[in-house]
Formats: sequence, C-alpha cells, structure tokens
Amino acid sequence: MSPKSLFPFFFLHLHPHSSVFTSLTLVCNRQSSLIPINNNRHHHSYPTHHSLHFSLTIHSLNTPPHFSIHTHKQKMPESTVHNNAPSHPTFTPAHLKFINAKLEKLSPEKIIEWAMISLPGLIQTTAFGPTGLVILDMINRIHIDQQATSNHHPTPSSSSASEDENDSKKSAYNTQRHPVPLIFIDTLYHFQETLDLAQQVQDHYNIPLKVYKPLSCETTQDFEREYGERLWETDDLSYDYIVKVEPGRRAYQELNAQAVISGRRRSQKGDRAHLDILEVEQGTGLLKLNPLATWSFQQVWTYLRAYQVPFNALLDQGYRSIGDWHSTKPATNPDDERSGRWEGKQKSECGLHVDYFKMRAEFQATQKKKQALLAQQQAALEAQAVQVA
Repeated sequence: MSPKSLFPFFFLHLHPHSSVFTSLTLVCNRQSSLIPINNNRHHHSYPTHHSLHFSLTIHSLNTPPHFSIHTHKQKMPESTVHNNAPSHPTFTPAHLKFINAKLEKLSPEKIIEWAMISLPGLIQTTAFGPTGLVILDMINRIHIDQQATSNHHPTPSSSSASEDENDSKKSAYNTQRHPVPLIFIDTLYHFQETLDLAQQVQDHYNIPLKVYKPLSCETTQDFEREYGERLWETDDLSYDYIVKVEPGRRAYQELNAQAVISGRRRSQKGDRAHLDILEVEQGTGLLKLNPLATWSFQQVWTYLRAYQVPFNALLDQGYRSIGDWHSTKPATNPDDERSGRWEGKQKSECGLHVDYFKMRAEFQATQKKKQALLAQQQAALEAQAVQVA
C-alpha cells in the first residue's frame, strides 16, 4: 500500500491487557501529510523528511484549531444481558469534521482499506441489502490484495528458520478468513429470499456469519409465544427494540465492537440525507462508518452486476430496500428507494440508527405500563373470583 494513496492516518494503541486506549500516534511532515506508523495488527514504516511527532493534541497549520483527540475509558449502555463493555475513542467535532473532509475525497475502497487498518474493533452489520453486499465484496477484495502483497514480500525470518516453517506460515496466512466479522440480525421475520442469500454469501466468500436473534428465541413460534402475534402492529417500538436493537447491542458487546460498518447512503433520503462518512454514536461513543454514503442506488447496482456479487432475488421484483416481510413492499416511488418500507407510517428507521438511550427508555416505560396493566387485570380477576365464591 503506497503511503501516498491514502489520506492522513491515525492509530489508537491498546494496552495488551486492557481495552482502554493508552496512546495515539501521528506523524506529520512539513506539508502536514499524516503517515501511518503502526498499530497492534500491522506495522508500516515509511521514510519521511522533517517529521514532527504529536501525541494526543495536534497544532498544525493545516489542521483545525485545537485539533485534539481525547481518549478515556467510557461506559457503554447496559444491555439486557451483562457483558464487559468495551471502551471507545471520543473525538472532538473538529476532529470528525477534519477526517470526514478527507474521507469525502476517497473512493469507498480506500475508505474501507483505511478503516481496516486504522479502526480497532471493526465489524460489519448487514441484512444483505445491496449496499452491504457491495461493502462485503470490497472488504473481500482488499483482503485478497493484502494477502497477495504479504506473500510477495514475506516477513524476514531468522536464519535458523527452516523452509518448512516458512511454508507453514505462508499457508496459515493464505487460509486466513474474512478479516471483518460479519453480523446478521435475524429478526425471525426476514423473507425466505434473504435467508437463502445469507447462506449463499457464506458459501461464496467462505465467511462465517455471526447471527443474533431476539433473546431466548430461535424460531418465530418462540417469539410469538413470548410476545404475541403481530407485535409490530400492536407495539411497534417494542418490536424494533426486541428484534433489532437488543440483539445488535448484544453483538457489539460480545464482539467488543468499537467501530461498525453500515450500508447507509445519502441517496436513501430521510434521516440519511446528510449522513457523514464517519460518525460517533451519541452517548455510546461507538464509531459508525458509512463508506458508500456518497453513492447512488445505480452505482450500487452497477457494482453488483460488474463484479457478479450475489444479491437478493427480490431486487428483480422491484424491491430496493428489503427488511422484514411484513413491512417491506416494492418501491412505490422510483426516486425514493426506501418508499416500500413501513407503508402508511411516519417512520424511516428501524431503531438500529436512532438514539439508543431514548429508545431503550421508551421501551422500558412501555414494559412497565404493560406490567401495571396486567397486574390490574389480575387483581380484578381475583376480586371477581372472591365475589363469586
């Protein structure tokens, strides 16, 4: 990878026995081109001239005033399960603005390549929509290129190492799987075409899929025994929280996710119209990367066809944005690809990309009301039984 091919890099270094970020290293030359030095997984060393080393706070002619990064241990929100919460880097608005200005000038491939090297705890969440599939394919191609480069320029071994040992190391690297964990939130109400595609993708890319379902539910029947039928009609907020938000947070915690790649794009309109490429989730500190934020649906579709990426058969039936079968129809407006979602509702997001704390509080309040109502009904039945007796 050429040091000139990517914009300024930053690296967060983790203490080997802690999830707390202990330092940040940047190298800046006279022209303020930031060049990667190292992180825990990779080591790059490029010759530079008139280099200035900065740590934590940067003051440079070409960087925003008071350009700084604060790193501290930050508590993640509690989930319905108890896990050790990872810490996340906290960026100032000026820092995010500076990084996004650079990212805007890069292709999605270069954005993803940057993220794979620079962002710790990186995962991808997908429901196998068109954009997520493009991102998955790009990650796979980048990984193949990195493997080829590694094999072409092997790490020097000691003079005592045997040929067999070297061959073993190369073989182990060649068989290394997809480098970014792939997360699928199975709501139990996906189209069969989506489930078929999930299996097809695993086979095509030889990638293990990490599936998360509603807590303690393996099937639709399990879910409906616990919460009733058609919960999305009787309590839409609770439905979104139970089948999407909670499993997603559980996945983040179990995998120590600190940065998540999503397939959101500005051309999808609604809340996504002014999407930044790199975001920090309010309250949690989780990094969200939207590498195809600037692409149109046509660009996505062209890529799928050009690189023969597996895609959902429903796309050939007029669907554009595909979620649960009960809330998804073919797009009704050719200029709005999400026009087939949640017909008749003032809604544009399922809960994964809204204020987590607010949604959790609303869900908990709803559950308390339901419990209070059930208690009243039970008391009334008991009182009626006493009168009859």
